[in-house]
Parts: sequence; C-alpha cells; structure tokens
Amino acid sequence: MLNKLKNMKAKKIAAGVGLAAATAVASTAGMASTALTPSTADYNFTVENKYKGTATRTLTKSGNSWTYKVNARVAGVASANQSSTFSLSGNSIIPTSANTTYKLFGIGRTHKMSFSNSGKKVTSTYRGKSYNLSAPNRAFDDLSLEAQIRQDLLSGKFTGNYYMVKKDKVEKTPFKRMGNTKVTVPAGTFDTIRVDRIHDDNDRSTSFWLAPSLDYLPVKVSQINDGKKMEMELTKVR
Repeated sequence: MLNKLKNMKAKKIAAGVGLAAATAVASTAGMASTALTPSTADYNFTVENKYKGTATRTLTKSGNSWTYKVNARVAGVASANQSSTFSLSGNSIIPTSANTTYKLFGIGRTHKMSFSNSGKKVTSTYRGKSYNLSAPNRAFDDLSLEAQIRQDLLSGKFTGNYYMVKKDKVEKTPFKRMGNTKVTVPAGTFDTIRVDRIHDDNDRSTSFWLAPSLDYLPVKVSQINDGKKMEMELTKVR
C-alpha cells in the first residue's frame, strides 16, 4: 500500500497537481513535495477506548482556495464536523472561514469564524454570540492551524509558535515536536513525527503522529478533553 501511495504522489507531482509554486526534491525515498497536496483519508474513531466509529479527513483545492473537512461519528455517543477554508501564499496558510460542531455524550457546541486582514482580524460566533477579535500575528482555527503545521514541516520551517481563535479571544497556542517514532495503525506501519499541543490545563492533551511519506498527514490523533479520550487511527488513503 505504501508503494501505491508513493506512486500516486509522484504522478500528482509530475502532473503539476497541487500549488503552482510547489517544487519537488529528489531523495532516496523518491519524490517528496514541499507543499500540501489534496487528499482524502479514512480513520477509525474511538471514544473512551470502547465506543467505535469512523472519521474522514478531506483536503480539496480549487484554484488557490483550499477546503479542509473532518467528519467523525460514533453512533449515539459522539460526532464532530469541522470545515475550514483558506488560501496559501508562499509558506503561509491564510484562513478565511471555519465552522466547528461537536457533540459528546449529548453535550455539544458550535463555533463559526470569519477571518480578514490575513488572519489578524476575526469574527468569532459561539452559541449565537459574536466577538470581533484582533491578533498580533495571523490566527487560525483548528484545521487551518493543522494545515500550517503540516506546511511548516514540509518546508522545514516548523517553530511551534502559533495563535488560535477561542470562542471570545485569540490565544498564543504552542506546539512541540516530541520526536520521531514508528506507529502501527490499520493502514500499516509508518515513520512519524509526533507533535503535541501544549495545554495549560492538566485535564487536556492533544497529540498528532504525522507521516512524512504522506505530506505529514495525521496517521494517529489522540485527544483528552475534560477527562474523556478520543482517538483517530488511519485506515485508508484514497
């Protein structure tokens, strides 16, 4: 399967799929891109290590407009629907809008964001109340930030210093590269880089295992929020 994925990626690069400014570099592993490329990936989605469902992450592109979506569901237990639109300027992800709806054990929330001024201005609407926010640097929603982290890793410019929009404020949100490790998921065994979000709350944790061979697509995601654990593991790349 890994050989098939590599061949598919090489064909996309050769055909010019992806960003017009993208370049390819030769390595012993084959051709590797330095910019994100569209993809669709399926996952197992598990809540509390016992409730099981499925999830899909889809990154699409039209011109220089990108859309990143995550849809996850465990019947009767949890659901998560996220979407983010952004453009790419050089190495910078420029968010334009985002929408997130979560529900876990009957408790849910909806959060909408509209960005302007290259992400330094944002209107955040949470449970029907809107806040006009400013950021000292470009701010992100969850998915555009994930895209920026992947883009930074592809270009070798990861710093871990980012700003994220919360319901009524913009917070500096650090991430840390924790090291390289092999991870086995239903789709196979991958060499990955683990990146953790640094929370100031001991009841929360977020970890991503990102595969360089798949443009740093997450092959595993683990999150603990309010003591409840959720995990995604890659089953297939389409």
